[in-house]
Amino acid sequence: MTEVDYSPEIEAIELLVNQRDLIVFNDDFNTFDHVIESLVKVCKHEIEQAEQCTHLIHYKGKCQVKRGEYETLEPLCTALLERGLSAEIQ
Repeated sequence: MTEVDYSPEIEAIELLVNQRDLIVFNDDFNTFDHVIESLVKVCKHEIEQAEQCTHLIHYKGKCQVKRGEYETLEPLCTALLERGLSAEIQ
């Protein structure tokens, strides 16, 4: 039987392959305060991080607000959608 030795680089690549991004998109009806509050409550952002993401969403049209495995991001995405935000996992 052949023994396979995994290097740290291969393990890091395997971890990155499973990573997805939770993206929030700009819209014409949610206020800055509502988006900030949603990012703090749902994504556990600090206020400053939520404010920065909200500005990026507004001026760039979207922002990656969280990175992780799909199973971790899916309930967060659902919660943001339930709050009226436009979000998806990519």
